[in-house]
Amino acid sequence: MLTSDFNYELPEELIAQTPIEPRDASRLMVCHVKTGEREHRIFRDITDYLRAGDVLVLNETRVIPARLYGRKEGTGGAIEFLLLKRIDRDTWEVILKPGRKAKPGAVFVFGEGLLKATVLDMAQDGGRIVRFAYEGVFEEILDRLGQMPLPPYIHEKLSDKERYQTVYARQDGSAAAPTAGLHFTPELLEKVRAMGVSVVPILLHVGLGTFRPVKEEDVSRHHMHSEYYEVTEDAAARINAARAAGGRIICVGTTSVRTLETVTDEKGVVHAGSGYTQIFITPGVPLHAVDVLITNFHLPQSTLLMLVSALMGREQALAAYEEAVRERYRFFSFGDAMLIVAKEAEAK
Repeated sequence: MLTSDFNYELPEELIAQTPIEPRDASRLMVCHVKTGEREHRIFRDITDYLRAGDVLVLNETRVIPARLYGRKEGTGGAIEFLLLKRIDRDTWEVILKPGRKAKPGAVFVFGEGLLKATVLDMAQDGGRIVRFAYEGVFEEILDRLGQMPLPPYIHEKLSDKERYQTVYARQDGSAAAPTAGLHFTPELLEKVRAMGVSVVPILLHVGLGTFRPVKEEDVSRHHMHSEYYEVTEDAAARINAARAAGGRIICVGTTSVRTLETVTDEKGVVHAGSGYTQIFITPGVPLHAVDVLITNFHLPQSTLLMLVSALMGREQALAAYEEAVRERYRFFSFGDAMLIVAKEAEAK
């Protein structure tokens, strides 16, 4: 399987630069996998495709202001940190620009000395392991000094940092938003619950590795970064009960799919647990945990497009993307959404 098999042409003007208001006013392409039929709706219409007894699985991670700008102690050289993964209380894996300034032992200063970081070691793919030193509460300092880590294809400044958070974000830890969830409003979620659909939170702290284009032409040679996940006993029990009763598992975002596929066995039973996952879902990888996927439109040649292709087939996925381009859908993090229905709801 080749990375180039997952390429498509995207005009730059279709890359969404700002979020739409209200959140649920974005467009929604509904893709019925078995028939190949596609519909064009508005996101709030998603309730037309849900049924009592279904489970809506949400990733309740919260994006931290993970981008820091500082200077190298001694020389004053400018540096940019992007926090990727917390290893322990004060130790993080980070990406630095420019990386050549970051040899083990180097010290960087942020906020006029409010926060300092010492490079401990090298990490995979050019990253670094650093230890922070500060007085007070790290999260409060980060909130004061850090900026939201918007993807590089977004060039507009975000006036409200909460628009890069889902309305149900609870647990700090992500370097990027699980963007499929950005379309939900509290009112829409209440309407979903009122229909008899169970809304179940799980957790995956999103790392930037998930969104990077695959550099290897042979897909099997691509290395996935690890990401921390949690599925509670209550979440596993609710999902299993719904499936046993004939309900569908509807994942909000590829992060929810990756989490559930990590903890679901071949019989479709979800097991509670926590840890780090490097699961890489491509066409041919069997899926045991997802019946319906709500997702955005992803970058060409990305692992996320490969995951979508595993659910609906590569040819059908690329055909849907080509139609989205023709219909002038908005792409990527602040863009429009897809509803991929692999298992249809039974008639009312």
